[in-house]
Amino acid sequence: MDLRTFIKEKRKLVNLTQPEIAEKAGVGLRFIREVEQGKETLRMDKVNQVLNLFGFELGPVEMKIE
Repeated sequence: MDLRTFIKEKRKLVNLTQPEIAEKAGVGLRFIREVEQGKETLRMDKVNQVLNLFGFELGPVEMKIE
């Protein structure tokens, strides 16, 4: 699962709107929208602020070689 899908699904699971999750995570609404739209470049510290709400953090993931 990619980051945008993960955060969007977790947000909906706990019934939070984009503005609500932005406020709880201490990030801007624009940042949440960019994450959920799949922006390719994001600040890792801000991503972790959002993920921490759900008990997660960024970490290395093995790449799939095709």
